[in-house]
Amino acid sequence: MSTATPLTKKRGGSAAAGSNVGRPHVAWALPGILFFAVFAIVPLALAVYLSFCDWDGLNSPTMTGLDNWTRLFKDPEFTQAIWLSFLLTTISWAFQTPVALLLGVWAAGRQRSRAVLSAIFFIPLLLSSTAIAMLFHALLDPNFGVIKTIGPWVGIDPNIMGNSTGALLTVAFVGGWQFMPFHTLIYQGGARQIPEVLYQAASIDGAGMVRQFFHITLPQLRNTITTSSVLMIVGSLTYFDTVLIMTKGGPGTDTTVLPYLMYRTGFQTYDLGYAATIATALVIVATGLSLVLVRFSGFGSMRSTREGM
Repeated sequence: MSTATPLTKKRGGSAAAGSNVGRPHVAWALPGILFFAVFAIVPLALAVYLSFCDWDGLNSPTMTGLDNWTRLFKDPEFTQAIWLSFLLTTISWAFQTPVALLLGVWAAGRQRSRAVLSAIFFIPLLLSSTAIAMLFHALLDPNFGVIKTIGPWVGIDPNIMGNSTGALLTVAFVGGWQFMPFHTLIYQGGARQIPEVLYQAASIDGAGMVRQFFHITLPQLRNTITTSSVLMIVGSLTYFDTVLIMTKGGPGTDTTVLPYLMYRTGFQTYDLGYAATIATALVIVATGLSLVLVRFSGFGSMRSTREGM
């Protein structure tokens, strides 16, 4: 015999109805899905299609099968460009990550001057890459730039852009100068999520600031470091405007990274089919590196660092 009463039925019905509250309908995602499809999926699919074609940008594309891909793997310029892209990415990550991490942890504190200094430090993030590249190109001009006067004082060759090592390091520095505030902001948000009770317990146990940083802050920021690194790697692999304005791939081809090689092939020699092949290879490389980093960092199975707090 059922013991349910109208009141319990009403409560049960309300609970069932309430369980659906807060679950947005799939229709809410349609604008984002359409935007991503139109501006990401469709262009990518078109680039993949053109990578199997011969196209000069004027006439209709002609299907050539795997000719472009066969040429790609035999092209010494592509081999050099992919090596330079990896090198630039490594230098950028090694330069930006420690500085952004330390600045982010510092900016998460309660220092009196923190807000003002943080606002000043984030200004480069508001500027365009083109404007920043033009600014540094003028400053580093060996004939008219500030480097002509200051360089000898600090032991830097005024013609720093005239050698391969100096040009590559300069590109990495300029990119890091602009985007480091973005990664600092990521680390600042992550550091503010670390429970204060952990630091209080460490202080009671006699741990100083250095030990707290290595035993509490760094482990708690592991997932944040992975997120920042993925964004940094993808961003470094797609450096283009900085290279175009500051070095034009030179001296020689010593800063011709994959995006610039793609631009030069497509818009200077009008070999757009082969340029699409380089673009597709760049997508594959960037995606592969991101997946490897996520896989070996454990980011895909991460859990909240505040669990149990």
